[in-house]
Amino acid sequence: MAPGQKEANRVLGVGRAPVEHGFAHLKNWRTFTKLRADPTHATQLLRALLVLTNLEVNR
Repeated sequence: MAPGQKEANRVLGVGRAPVEHGFAHLKNWRTFTKLRADPTHATQLLRALLVLTNLEVNR
C-alpha cells in the first residue's frame, strides 16, 4: 500500500471513530427499538441523545 493511501486511511479512521463510538453508545438506549415518530422528530431526538451521551461518556 502506498504511503499516501495509508495516510488517507488514517485520516478517515480518525474522523469515523467518534461517530462509530457515538452510535455504539446510542444502541444502549432501548428506546430506539420501539421508536415510531416522524423522521424529522426522530432525527432531532437522536441528535439530542447523542449530545447527552457524549457529555456523559467524556466526563
